[in-house]
Amino acid sequence: MPAHPAAIQASISADGLLLSADEPLLALQRETGANLGERLAIPQLAAVARLAVRLGIVVSRPVTAATERCDIDMWVQARPEGKAVHLSVIDWQERPVIAVRNNGSLLEADLAAVADGWSWQVDTQLRFQMVLEGADPDGILPAGPPAAGSPFSSYFQLQPDEDGDMAILRGFTQRRAFRNQLACLTSDPAKRFHLSGFPLFDLTGQLSGFRGKAFALDLAVPVPEIAAPAALDPLAFGKRLDRSLRQPLGRIIANADTISAQLEGPLRPDYAGYAQDIAVAGRHLMALVDDLADLQAIDRPDFTVASEAVDLADVGRRAAGLLGVKALDRQITLLPPEADESVPARGEFRRVLQILVNLIGNAIRYSPEKSAVRIETGREDGRSHIAVADQGSGIAPEDRERVFEKFERLGRDDQVGSGLGLYISRRLARAMGGDIHMEGEAGQGARFILTLPAD
Repeated sequence: MPAHPAAIQASISADGLLLSADEPLLALQRETGANLGERLAIPQLAAVARLAVRLGIVVSRPVTAATERCDIDMWVQARPEGKAVHLSVIDWQERPVIAVRNNGSLLEADLAAVADGWSWQVDTQLRFQMVLEGADPDGILPAGPPAAGSPFSSYFQLQPDEDGDMAILRGFTQRRAFRNQLACLTSDPAKRFHLSGFPLFDLTGQLSGFRGKAFALDLAVPVPEIAAPAALDPLAFGKRLDRSLRQPLGRIIANADTISAQLEGPLRPDYAGYAQDIAVAGRHLMALVDDLADLQAIDRPDFTVASEAVDLADVGRRAAGLLGVKALDRQITLLPPEADESVPARGEFRRVLQILVNLIGNAIRYSPEKSAVRIETGREDGRSHIAVADQGSGIAPEDRERVFEKFERLGRDDQVGSGLGLYISRRLARAMGGDIHMEGEAGQGARFILTLPAD
């Protein structure tokens, strides 16, 4: 799955014109037939920008844009700036779309709808709403079809593919059409099928179930023996966890934000507060998923990072911009490097930004209200560095190395964070030929310093 290595920026005027954009977004704009200086023609991004202007706050949410060659999953932040809106895409993931042609292109849902086989329909709880129907020349189906309301699993036993994935469950999670879900009859495992289906929605746009076809596989093909389940590989588990949780959590967060903002009309204050709590909890879980995904990646022996020119001062300013609202909530002043300051270094932009967002986020979280967090840069002896200094309680000298250990939280009993951020940050820094260390006495604030090779 291709991913863009750096944050992608764009600026939109109050009347919806695209004023500036980095190349990936500009290419997407041109693919729609529009250009720079014209109205933003990517409806999903335009909607996020309009929402940010309407509410007057920073809005962050997942967005999916479809092109002819791929679907693009993005995590977008829209920040109002006067009469304009600044967009930052901090996660750009491209998913190839399987193109099937037969006298023209067919969408996945169309393919599922016209496939051969027996029809079925289930609700969101995977209970039959419509029994199987259609011709059965080979007599594969049992004589008694499933009754409406009976569980899908009472008729079909789903089987994972070679990656341990199930297309039907991914389809339910993403609310998309699916194909080639392998299944067998629960009453006769020797009778195998490929299932395809497409989502159904009610008048309010909510998912109401799936309708699809069951296509019998060739009975002449021998049924392979099912080996005993092997121990789950940690890497495969991490990938499956990341894939299964990220999109559902993104939808939970987006919907909770919409409810909390009362976009569909006024709500009781306690209900809006519940929605805000759900959004906060969702973001906490999303951060845990991100940490677990990074953990399984950096602990691999073949883990590598890119080496590119990075301006530490510029990355520091970008990280401070991403966390500006969080600092404002706690009345903390962020002091990033000056606009004309530049400190060239070698590293991977995306990873350096990740480290600084973690360091600045920690400083904001553990600093007293109405204090300041300073971001300073420098260069010495062929090494470039950037430091994040807060005015919090600091860390005792004997604990300076402990904070970089896996799952270490120094006895804190708050529910924020996983204890992995600093461990991951140091591993990333060392993978780029640098390091992270800290200074500061207990009671006098903490100063975390990221060093990288100078460019």
